[in-house]
Amino acid sequence: MPGSFRLGLTGGIGSGKSTVAEFLGKLGAAIIDADAISRGVTAPGGAAIAAIVSEFGIAYIDSAGALDRDKMRLLAYSDASARKRLEAIVHPLVGLEIERQSQEASSSGRQCTVFDIPLLVESPHWRQRVHKVLVVDCPPETQIERVVVRSGLTRAAIETIVASQAPRRVRLRAADLVIFNDQIDLAQLNGLVDQIWQRLRLSFR
Repeated sequence: MPGSFRLGLTGGIGSGKSTVAEFLGKLGAAIIDADAISRGVTAPGGAAIAAIVSEFGIAYIDSAGALDRDKMRLLAYSDASARKRLEAIVHPLVGLEIERQSQEASSSGRQCTVFDIPLLVESPHWRQRVHKVLVVDCPPETQIERVVVRSGLTRAAIETIVASQAPRRVRLRAADLVIFNDQIDLAQLNGLVDQIWQRLRLSFR
């Protein structure tokens, strides 16, 4: 794998993964955020919108012209085939943009590129594309409490999302490095990220 050191970053919803990515970016890593890319291709005028309308109908597009995420979430978590059809539209577009940003980071001389991939463990190919996997971990109850506060979703809806992701034990089994983000403040989390960064720097080329 030529270019910069490639770190896969993952964790369940509410684990604090995005905050860890932010800290890594401040330390000098290039951050490639799969969720942000996904939001981009499903935003008004995004590359996925026409195909979503063709597959699901205009009812799944909101008044601004973006994917209606709430409506699609209800459909996707109640109908596995709908979720797969949506992923078949969105994932290839996200993959192309991830590759473009990866090449850009490598060309710019970044020593480390972080691939912030929520479904890294669930994917059959991501483990082979990165040098190390960093998992941000916390108990499921902590995940649920955090997401209730920030999202306004019901507890039942969040539990459905948590259940749809890889089990905690599976993520931990896939990890080369783990940050346990529970009952600590942002300064302590930042300190843990800095410790990981110092260890990783020994592998940078």
